[in-house]
Amino acid sequence: MNEERIMMIRERLMKSLAPSQLEIEDESYLHAGHPGAEDGRGHFVVKIRAGAFAGQTLLQRHRMVYQALGELMQTDIHALTIKASKDLK
Repeated sequence: MNEERIMMIRERLMKSLAPSQLEIEDESYLHAGHPGAEDGRGHFVVKIRAGAFAGQTLLQRHRMVYQALGELMQTDIHALTIKASKDLK
């Protein structure tokens, strides 16, 4: 199930932000048995580097990621750690 979620996350981020680097880690196994994991949604870490982040603050970059993921934040993702940086020139 989480492989499908990773693919959905990857597709949305690629389409919206065209990152030069994108890594998605599933850390759901670290939260097994914890109350937040009972709903079946996953815990993920996203490391993303994109030119779209140029001129954006850290908060703005995080908001861009959340916007790209849309309803997945309500339906498939329980927790998300974001490491978002702009492309180096």
